[in-house]
Order: sequence, then C-alpha cells, then structure tokens
Amino acid sequence: MAFLIRIIVIAIIIYAFYRLLRYILDPMRKLDAAVENGSYYFYDDVNNVRKNFFIAMRGVVFEGEKYLGTTEDAFEVVSIFVWTENPDKLQGFSKEDFYFLQKEISMNYPVAQINWKNPIEQLMKNEG
Repeated sequence: MAFLIRIIVIAIIIYAFYRLLRYILDPMRKLDAAVENGSYYFYDDVNNVRKNFFIAMRGVVFEGEKYLGTTEDAFEVVSIFVWTENPDKLQGFSKEDFYFLQKEISMNYPVAQINWKNPIEQLMKNEG
C-alpha cells in the first residue's frame, strides 16, 4: 500500500512540474506579459499558415491574417492583413512604428504584401 502511495505522489509531482513548465514556456502568456509591460513581442507559428500571428507593441496587440498563394516557383504567404481590436489605444503611434512592424513581418514573410485595416490603413495612405 505504501509503495502505491509513493508512486501516486511521484506521478502527481511529475505532472505538476510538467504543467508548470508548459505554463512558463507558453507563448500566449509571453504575449500577455508583453502587453502588460508595454514591450515588443512577436508570436507566430511560421509553419502553420492557418494560424494568425500576434504582435504586442507598446500595450497594443496587432493581429495578422496570412493568405497562401503562389510565387514563381513555390507556395508562399503572399498576402497579410494586419489590424488591432483596440484602435483607441493607437494614440501616439506614428508611421515609423508601422514601418517597423512591416519590416518585422517581412523578415518572416519576405514575398508577402502587407495590408493594414482601418484606421491604420488611412494613416499609411496619407503621404505628408
């Protein structure tokens, strides 16, 4: 009976350690922490086109939707739409901030055309 209890306790400890490790390494937790801290974090599964990517920057979360298409010799992500659910938090952002985000996205998807949804789209269209 004592042996069985020891096995159960060891199994519980191993499971708790596994869950703690998964929690610490969870990218969505890192994204949430970056939003709270106002820091930069890029979360993306490059190998899965169906999953959107998320970027945290200065307390704002941007979401990017990837679209697969063809290039001259391969299937690649050819189009990306980026938006934020909270456009009211964009106060203080400039075109340079969005150019920085475009550059970061282009590092993972060099052939993709990046499109912004409103109100960012209006800012990027206005030259001046």
